[in-house]
Amino acid sequence: MSDSRFIEANGVRLHYLDHDGEGPVLVLTHGLTANAHFFDELVHAGLAPALRVLSFDLRGRGLSEKPERGYSLEDHAADLLGALDVLGIERVALGGHSFGGLLTLYVAAFAPESVERALVLDAPAEVDATVLEQIGPSLARLDRTYPSRGAYLEFVRGLPYFANDGWNDSLAAFYDAELEELPEGTVRSGCRPEHIRQTVEGMLEHDWPAIAARVECPTLLLRTTDPFGPPGSAPIMSQDGARRTLARLRRGRLVEVPGNHITFAFGAHAPRVVDELRSFVRDRVAS
Repeated sequence: MSDSRFIEANGVRLHYLDHDGEGPVLVLTHGLTANAHFFDELVHAGLAPALRVLSFDLRGRGLSEKPERGYSLEDHAADLLGALDVLGIERVALGGHSFGGLLTLYVAAFAPESVERALVLDAPAEVDATVLEQIGPSLARLDRTYPSRGAYLEFVRGLPYFANDGWNDSLAAFYDAELEELPEGTVRSGCRPEHIRQTVEGMLEHDWPAIAARVECPTLLLRTTDPFGPPGSAPIMSQDGARRTLARLRRGRLVEVPGNHITFAFGAHAPRVVDELRSFVRDRVAS
């Protein structure tokens, strides 16, 4: 069973999805412009009820509050740790996709008492401005308005990320969840470009290789193998980049899965990813 809930933490009202389960607690955080529903198909494919999964809308995304300022890694980490404190949860398996994976590394590095194990989903510890070219088509949707929800979903469906893996109802529901209706009846993404710019600026300020080297807990590094972005793009994380990140982690495990930076979590790819995440959370990793 899943519940949509709100919590006040670090001075911000945060929304999260509580997917009930009897196993260990897995907290998941989404990518740069995404929302908590990114993980829905993974949850339904078997993450819950094997685990209790809490999937958060980060500030400025989904149904969480959208303050004008405060989008640094420090702010996002304080939100997350504050939420765990309010919920009375001391230690969790913490995972995140893309930007959420970097947030996972950051929290695991600087609040190790709160993170029992870390799951970093397609987020290399080598961050530079070139990655913005690969996610450019996705960022472009934030600046536009659309005449209807259907028109918005048709635009997203045409992005290059879905040319090979296709489109399904879970992807449509994930993107639909970010929409807000405007007074004139049009729609737009509720994720605002100015907030994303602040997030990116803060992200680029950090020494990610050094942060990865601070992480002491068992860490799963998941890499997708398919190209992502405009035609001719490579996967978000190269094999060499993944190996360099793995070498910096003290107790890391690398897993490669089919699909691209988005589609790996949907459709036929989801069960394989669920098996990897579930076994990592439930089993010990050799030091």
